[in-house]
Amino acid sequence: MEVLFSLWTAVIIGIIPLAGWLLWWWNDIWYAVAYAGGTKLPPGHMGLPFFGEMLSFLWYFKIVRQPDEYINIKRRKYGDGVGLYKTHLFGSPSIVVYSPMANKFVLQEPTFSPGWPSSKLMGTTSLLAMEGDAHNRMRSFVVRAVNHPDALHRITLTIQPRLRAALESWVQSGRIVVFNEVKKVTFENTGKYFASFEPGPLLDTLIELFYGMLDGIRAYPINLPGTAYHHALQCRWKAIEIFREELEKRKKFNGTNDKDDLMGELMQLKDEEGKPLRDIEVLDNIAGLIIAGFESISLAITWGFYYLAKYPEVLKKLREEHLPISKKLNGDFITYDDVSSCKYTNKVVEEIIRLANISACIFRIASKDIDYKGYKIPKGWKVISWIRYLHTNPENFDDPMCFNPDRWNEPPKMGTYLVFGGGPRICAGSKLARLQVAVLIHHLVVGYRWELVNPEAEITYLSHPKPADGVEINISKI
Repeated sequence: MEVLFSLWTAVIIGIIPLAGWLLWWWNDIWYAVAYAGGTKLPPGHMGLPFFGEMLSFLWYFKIVRQPDEYINIKRRKYGDGVGLYKTHLFGSPSIVVYSPMANKFVLQEPTFSPGWPSSKLMGTTSLLAMEGDAHNRMRSFVVRAVNHPDALHRITLTIQPRLRAALESWVQSGRIVVFNEVKKVTFENTGKYFASFEPGPLLDTLIELFYGMLDGIRAYPINLPGTAYHHALQCRWKAIEIFREELEKRKKFNGTNDKDDLMGELMQLKDEEGKPLRDIEVLDNIAGLIIAGFESISLAITWGFYYLAKYPEVLKKLREEHLPISKKLNGDFITYDDVSSCKYTNKVVEEIIRLANISACIFRIASKDIDYKGYKIPKGWKVISWIRYLHTNPENFDDPMCFNPDRWNEPPKMGTYLVFGGGPRICAGSKLARLQVAVLIHHLVVGYRWELVNPEAEITYLSHPKPADGVEINISKI
C-alpha cells in the first residue's frame, strides 16, 4: 500500500509541473507548429491558452496602474533594434510594434487593414472601415466637411453658445465632475453641428444609444443576446434610424438641404464625376465620426481642466494671451482666426493631447504575409501599434510625464508623435479635436477659476486614461 501511495505521489508531483509547463507554453507550441516550415516569427511569448497575455496586460493597466512598465519590460527583453514582438492579446495572435520605425512601417503600409473596431458597428461604408480607393474618396469628403478651414470657422461659432451656457450652469452647481458634464455638452454640440439637433428628448435618446455603442466597441465581438456587442449593434441600428428619418425629411421637404451642418455638407458633396454620397454613406459616416470623436474630445477637455489646475504658471500665461482677445470681442464669440493666432494655447493643446494618451494603441490586421527586418508578420494576425510608448519615452520627450507646453517650441522627433495615428488613415478630424479644446480653454481662462477636489486622485487606464474621480472640481466665476 505504501509503495502504491508513493507511486501515485510521484506521478502527481511529476504531472503538475508538466501540466504547468504545457499550459505556459501551449500557445507558443501551437503557433510554432502552425507556422512551421521556415517562417521566422518575431521573438515573444504567446501566453496562456485563450487568455494569452491578457492577464499581464490587465495587471499593469488595471491593478498596479503602471501601463508604461508593461511595454518597457518587453522592450528591455526584446530590444529596440527591430521594435516588435509576438504575443496573444484581445483574443488574437498579435504582433506588438513600439519603435518609431516599426510604427511608421505599420501605419503607412497599405497591406495592413483596419483591425478594430468592428466594421459592423462602425458601418461598412464609414471612413473607419473602408480601404483603398474607396477610403481615399471618403476621406476627402470627410476632411472637407470637418477639417477644412471653412467648416472650422462655422463649427467654432456653433459650439460656443452651449459651451458658455454649460459653464454658467456649472458655476450655479459649484461642484461638478468634469468628465460627466463635458460629455453632455460635447454631445449636445455634436448633435448640433452634425444634424442641427437641439437639446431635448431626441438628443437624450441618441446619447444613450451612443453610450451603448461605445460599450460594445470595448467588448469582445460576440453577437449573442445579452452581450455588450449585441446590445451595441441594436443601439447602432436605432441611432441610424433616427438620422435616416432626419435625412428623409430633408430630402422630402427641402429638395436640397439648407441646414448648415455636417449632414448637409455630406448630402451636397460630390466626387470628381459629380456623384453625390449614397444615403448609407452619409449615415455611416455621421455615426462613425460621432463614435470616433465624442468620447475622445470629452477626455481631452477633461484632462485640460486637470492639467491647468495642476500647473498655475501655464494658466497664468494662457490668461495673458486670452484676456486681450476677450476685451476686443466685448462679449462676442471667439473666431477660428483668433484661436489660430493663439500660439501658446496651441502648444498647451498639443501637450494636453500628448499626455492624455487617449488611445494607447492602434489596431491593424495583416491582409497578407508581410516581411519586416527578417521576421514574418503572418496573414490574419492582429498588429498593435503601441503609440503610448512613443509619447512617454524619455528618449523622445524630455521628462515626458511633466506637463510642459514649452517643449512644443521645437517640433518632436520624426515618428515620435502619433496621437492621431499616421499614414493614409491619420485621423480626419484632428483639427476639429484641437479646435474644441482650444475654444474651451478660451472661455475657461478668461471667466472662471476652479480647483481640484481630489488633487491626488489615482489615474485609471481602462478603458481610457483619466483621473479616477472624473476630475471633480469646485468652480466659480472670476
